[in-house]
Amino acid sequence: MLFSLVRCLILLLLLTLTDAGRTLMKIKERVRNLQLQKAKQLLLTHPASGRQPLRHVKEGRIHQQLDHFNRKNVSTFPQKFFVNEAHWQRPDGPVFLFIGGEGPIYEFDVLAGHHVDMAEKNGALLLALEHRFYGDSINPDGLKTENLADLSSQQALADLAIFHQYISQSFNLSHRNTWISFGGSYSGALSAWFRGKFPHLVYGAVASSAPVMAKLDFSAYSDSVGLSLMNEAVGGSEKCLAGVREAFAAAEALMSRNASRVARDFGCCQIPRDLDDQIELMQNLADIIMGTVQYNEEGVLMSIDEICTVMTNKSEACEEEVEAYNRLVKLSQIYHSTSEEPCLDISHEKTVKNLMDTSIHSGRRAERQWTYQTCTEFGFCTTHTHTHTHTRIQQHVHSQPSFCLCPDTLSLSVCVDQTCEDATCPFSGMVTLQSQNELCPILFGISQHSLPGRIAFTNTYYGGDNAHTHRVLYVNGGVDPWRKLSVVQDRTEEGDEAQTIFIKDTAHCADMMSGRVTDRCSLKKARQEIEKHVVSWLKKAAQEKV
Repeated sequence: MLFSLVRCLILLLLLTLTDAGRTLMKIKERVRNLQLQKAKQLLLTHPASGRQPLRHVKEGRIHQQLDHFNRKNVSTFPQKFFVNEAHWQRPDGPVFLFIGGEGPIYEFDVLAGHHVDMAEKNGALLLALEHRFYGDSINPDGLKTENLADLSSQQALADLAIFHQYISQSFNLSHRNTWISFGGSYSGALSAWFRGKFPHLVYGAVASSAPVMAKLDFSAYSDSVGLSLMNEAVGGSEKCLAGVREAFAAAEALMSRNASRVARDFGCCQIPRDLDDQIELMQNLADIIMGTVQYNEEGVLMSIDEICTVMTNKSEACEEEVEAYNRLVKLSQIYHSTSEEPCLDISHEKTVKNLMDTSIHSGRRAERQWTYQTCTEFGFCTTHTHTHTHTRIQQHVHSQPSFCLCPDTLSLSVCVDQTCEDATCPFSGMVTLQSQNELCPILFGISQHSLPGRIAFTNTYYGGDNAHTHRVLYVNGGVDPWRKLSVVQDRTEEGDEAQTIFIKDTAHCADMMSGRVTDRCSLKKARQEIEKHVVSWLKKAAQEKV
């Protein structure tokens, strides 16, 4: 077990980190970077059937309208895309579209992954389109609030429709070329919505770990993390959850008495004397647990089994409370030993300053843009606050969100603030003082009172988790907290099913990766089921076009 943990952590030494303060964002980027590394190594050592697929990848730009719904606005922005023709069976082979989420796309998005494996078997043309205002597809005017007005999922779907037209013309495609879309997390929701809004363009959609239900209060995320820590099938236990809860309670209690000691123990850059900085520290510690659960067994962080080993190891003869605290310190040390940062920056002021960065180069970090989308469309925060929170809001003009990201391929990554009102929640009660929606008026001038209406519109527009959309396959893992906002049960509507695959012991977007020998049997079976659905769609489409 310890050897496996060390081996996993050594991999992290190869990865670079971004700005301090958002541990979950860093974990998401580590997942992404590790996936890219593995894809590159695989391609270098095992070229697909001697075809040298790297030589078939082309990068391009399409000039999209900034506002598809205002014909008077002729302004455009360059949107990045990749094309891989290595497996395409011309001229009638299908088209597999990988939809980008809240982050950059890379050439490996059309070179590796389960959708690429299926493309090779089915002779598909592979495409990947970057989401507007992320990565290199940035509004030339920058990311000031007035320039973010055209950042929305609705505009992103219109981008996909125009891209469909552009590719069809460029490659002389016809109705005989069947389009299938793929995405994970936020881009998984986009995949489902693209099929729902443009069924004449995309024949079927795979939506992995897709939070199609917008929700203001997503306190269920923390509760799901707690349940996963108790899940014996993945190495959890009631003892593990209890140990985590005890550790956070002990850390919070000690910080109120001796903030200097806590700063020293957790390697902080500052002493968390200010309430905002104290919350920032507690959220960073919670992020380690949340990242572990969300990306369990993906090889980028400790697994639930390994983290529970640390949090239940009684190796010192001391009081229970002190021992629990020491285990949390140990866990933090293990995590930060993989970081190139000299210390843990818990400055809340710096966090907010980074979110206010409107320069074009910040587009690759994504925090500002994604916060804007949560404020205008999705929520994914909590509305539960303690009474003294409102006094604090008057005293402090900013508060911090916590990002729970995936994929971007594996993206979503979402700003989630968790409340700990349920017995399964493993974290400190201090985290309930944070509310991402407090940032909306500070960063963008968006009233908190408008958030419920904005979220209700999103669910009305797309149908939430009850959209009557045919040929959308929703794939979710039982360990993934985001399953709470997805579709996990089959429904029959007008003779057709809302199709689902539920992998009881896997995490966020795990099905999107190419298969590994070490994968759980349930995950291997799920990929076979996904492929079965995709093949059946292609056969049905071919029959309809005869």
